[in-house]
Amino acid sequence: MKKYSLLIAFMVASIVLTAQVSNQTKQIVIETKNVTLIYTVNSNQKVYQSYLGKRLLPDSYAPVRPGYHEAYVPSGLDNLFEPAIKLTHADGNPSLELKYAESNSQQESEAVKHTIIRLKDPKYPVEVSLHFKAYMNEDIIKTWTEIRHSESKPVVLSNFASSMLHFDSPSYWLSQFHGVNKAEMKMQESKLTSGIKIIDSKLGTRADMYQSPVFFLSLNKLSDENSGELIAGTLAWTGNFQFAFELDEKNSLRVITGMNPFGSQYQLQPKQSFITPEFIFTYSNTGRGQASRNFHKWARNYGVLDGNKPRLTLLNNWEATFFDFNQSRLDTLINDASNLGVDMFLLDDGWFGNKYPRDNDKAGLGDWQEDKRKLPEGIAHLVKEATAKGVKFGIWLEPEMVNPQSELYEKHPDWILKLPNRDEHYYRTQLVLDMSNPKVQEFVYNLVDGMLTKNPAIAYIKWDCNRMMTNTYSPYLKENQSHVYIEYVRGLYNTFARIRDKYPHLPMMLCSGGGGRTDYGGLKYFQEFWPSDNTDGMERVYIQWGYSYFFPSLAICSHVTTMGTQSLKFRTDVAMMGKLGYDIRVSEFSPAEMEFSRQAIQNYKRLSNVIWQGDLYRLVSPYEEKRAVVMYVDENKSKAVLFAYTLETRMRDVFTVVHLEGLDPKKKYTVKEINLMPGTKSAFYENGRAYPGEYLMNVGINVSSVKALTSAVFEIIAN
Repeated sequence: MKKYSLLIAFMVASIVLTAQVSNQTKQIVIETKNVTLIYTVNSNQKVYQSYLGKRLLPDSYAPVRPGYHEAYVPSGLDNLFEPAIKLTHADGNPSLELKYAESNSQQESEAVKHTIIRLKDPKYPVEVSLHFKAYMNEDIIKTWTEIRHSESKPVVLSNFASSMLHFDSPSYWLSQFHGVNKAEMKMQESKLTSGIKIIDSKLGTRADMYQSPVFFLSLNKLSDENSGELIAGTLAWTGNFQFAFELDEKNSLRVITGMNPFGSQYQLQPKQSFITPEFIFTYSNTGRGQASRNFHKWARNYGVLDGNKPRLTLLNNWEATFFDFNQSRLDTLINDASNLGVDMFLLDDGWFGNKYPRDNDKAGLGDWQEDKRKLPEGIAHLVKEATAKGVKFGIWLEPEMVNPQSELYEKHPDWILKLPNRDEHYYRTQLVLDMSNPKVQEFVYNLVDGMLTKNPAIAYIKWDCNRMMTNTYSPYLKENQSHVYIEYVRGLYNTFARIRDKYPHLPMMLCSGGGGRTDYGGLKYFQEFWPSDNTDGMERVYIQWGYSYFFPSLAICSHVTTMGTQSLKFRTDVAMMGKLGYDIRVSEFSPAEMEFSRQAIQNYKRLSNVIWQGDLYRLVSPYEEKRAVVMYVDENKSKAVLFAYTLETRMRDVFTVVHLEGLDPKKKYTVKEINLMPGTKSAFYENGRAYPGEYLMNVGINVSSVKALTSAVFEIIAN
């Protein structure tokens, strides 16, 4: 009888244990080719992040424990750290509890899977949906949050993260990027310590002016190009952002990303959705190079408009003329573009305004009619002239801005973001139009649509935005002033979307006074962006290096200008690392410089597919040596382009050989220097020789001169 009782007790205990395990092992698996992210619904019906890392085999899912990291931690109950969401109910209750309701997945395509985890408050009619879109082949996960409620009155959102991720490692290293106009994307690295580290922006319209919305988080040790475990992440939002990294007493790290809640308490109406921007991240256990290549592949396929299509080389008139031009001078520049061999001439600032002519940056902004003094035959003449010379025509706009000295300012003071009863605050003598106002959105759309309707041969738009928000107040939003930072960007996106509906593939550059708008929220509507007003060749090595961590080369506009003391060859070689353009007085070229530039453009067009679509390998960092070396390798490993830039060296500096990457060790490659000035020969004894891929990668070759501010470009072709 005793044995029988023990057997019954054992069976009952087994049933209870099985039930507990069953309740604890409902798993939601999100995965790509090389990454697995697991969430577990525990017995308390809360969802926990259980695993994020190298892809697991299905047999390994079950043993993964739920852990104690709640997937999306709310505020107001027992949470003692930074919350993902903070909400005040219509009755004034400032708490939120989120329990599992359901989850589902949809295969959007063979390589893209969308998973939704729905959470609900058991006491209030509030629902939070966590969205995850996994891109199988690119190893990218995109995540965002949707918040809804059906209370009788609005609820107030004070925090609204796009994502919350958790990590447990011995140590954590943060690589962040910061700067200012003409000094963007400076990399800074630090070890995270107890407490909270915040990277954010409060600028409204220029998200990337001081802090860039990108980061590397290294686990265990500081990662480098080819080793280390890390997360690379960025927020797709052209406005205020915040990244919070909080290390608790257990040495666990929570990373919260999303729009900056600063000044942005949001009144969410019943049965309306509040959808956060997308946080985009990848995981790599083989260093930053692989993380970058993941981002580049994803961006070309999904993140940048027309990411797999060609780009236009161009000649811009800005640094050649600034505001001082007329129709005759532009005709000459269009002819220069044709002689140079670029695809397009781009007319920059200064072409508009009649009552208040745009002769400098103090007047005319907002009055988008051709200046009859400068352009008596209008834009139509320039388009016709460009077409006759065999080049396309593009034009500069800054539709979101206004000068106080303008007809637009006089007619529509209610369209401008400015505080009542306060002095106006100017930056570049201009103010910001209120893009939260549908009338302003209509004005901006009609500006673009009207110009393209009148001149359908316009082939390119450079869309600028040259100031941040200050003294900010929206006459349109009235009592909801805490909505302005969010609704501005939403209104901007609404306008972009309308333009793209009618002109889906018109090439457009996302420009913002240099480095102000470099994000995947805007790039879904644009083909490329302007990384910096600093076009000094040496400085651009660092700036373009920083952007290359997260953005593909075909999206990074790089122009040859007169800025800097380097040779024309050096500046050209640096610009060829990205999307090549010119902003220079071609008429002042010597015959040799003209011949070199024409040949360089031909080389670029011949090799652009490798540069734009190839895998990027950063071989030598300017942060580690007085040089930088990068190479691009095509998908078939049959062709590569290598750029070597020598920076500011000193007497007796020595450079070692460089080990190439990404080649096929079994193939044989001819290495040939190109982009040589007329009448010069390559100084590299390897030039024109053939080597096994194994040799190039394991033994290496010399590619750098020790002479300061010199450069070399190598074409590497499989025999």
